[in-house]
Amino acid sequence: MLFVLDSLYQYGHNQKMRQALRQLRWIGSAKKDLLAMPDEVQQSFGFALYNAQVGLLHPDAKPLKGFGSAGILEIVEDWRGNAYRAVYTVRFAKAVYVLHCFQKKSKHGIETPAADMNLIRARLKEAEALAKGVGL
Repeated sequence: MLFVLDSLYQYGHNQKMRQALRQLRWIGSAKKDLLAMPDEVQQSFGFALYNAQVGLLHPDAKPLKGFGSAGILEIVEDWRGNAYRAVYTVRFAKAVYVLHCFQKKSKHGIETPAADMNLIRARLKEAEALAKGVGL
């Protein structure tokens, strides 16, 4: 049976899985911040970003509230009692832009803190300029 499944790919019956990866672009300190997180969190976020690169939605990805569309997504990872978040956008055809990676410090509520939301908005503007080819 394995041969039959392999041949399906060979003949293009599941060609969708052969999509080229969209470029992954990091805004501000997002990459450095992700690399400072525990390995398990990095792996989880990395898999979610890979899904975005191939045009899939990771099962745990959800639209970030306050942006009005599903173009700005977040992944939340709870690891050893700490909450980590990665925010990225799939609004642009050529690349996935990682806007912010951070550990949520507040223990009150699930809302993203205002300072982080402001940073995400500023980095989204930077990503928009980069996607249009406008240097900052």
